[in-house]
Amino acid sequence: MPIEALILLCLAITVVAFLYSAVGHAGASGYIATMTLFGLAPAVIKPSALVLNILVASLTAYQFWRAGHFSWPLFWPFAVLSVPLAFLGGYINLPTQWFKVLVGLVLLYSAARFFFEPKTEEQLTTPPSKPVALFTGAGIGLLSGLTGTGGGIFLTPLMIFFRWSKTKTASAVSALFILVNSISGLLGNISSTKQLPLFAVPVVIAALVGGAAGSYLGSQRLSVTLIKKLLAVVLLIAGGKLVFT
Repeated sequence: MPIEALILLCLAITVVAFLYSAVGHAGASGYIATMTLFGLAPAVIKPSALVLNILVASLTAYQFWRAGHFSWPLFWPFAVLSVPLAFLGGYINLPTQWFKVLVGLVLLYSAARFFFEPKTEEQLTTPPSKPVALFTGAGIGLLSGLTGTGGGIFLTPLMIFFRWSKTKTASAVSALFILVNSISGLLGNISSTKQLPLFAVPVVIAALVGGAAGSYLGSQRLSVTLIKKLLAVVLLIAGGKLVFT
């Protein structure tokens, strides 16, 4: 990759990591959109997005836990079946056209949920029953492995929409959910392809810088309403490009 393109890619990765981590996510769908726009192959995009996801999710999970928002009783029922199914999804490599359409729909869904997420959170919340949480986690885990995301873009809005938790707690639970599923999905992908994803060091640094700043501000100081709307625009453009071209 030419040095100019690498610099632009790093800047884009930094912005994506910052925006996503500020709302308790790790950025996989944004990394996928960015790398797709820069012309990287799907076989490279999927494991690369998972690696960056692991790095940023680690920072995000720590910052939201440190701020006191994490709930273990809420987390583990979602995670217990999602991890093996994320491995299965990571093992499966979809044809290029299927990959593009599926990821495009994921990005459009992400954009819609950022546009229409309620601005205020409900005060009264009720955790889901264990069977509901197990089933939900299993489905999201499989989809996260197939698409190279951590699943947080699905779990967070479900938790808020069904009033399973408050917004900050949903972000904290999703951050660790993303981390464990990204690790599982990456291991599944490596088992299938027999290849380790390789990265330029500047790309890794860019993700860490953006993730560290975003997760700190998002968990403790920053209002994320405007960030979510800006992020939705980026995802809408990228998702539309994948689905309709």
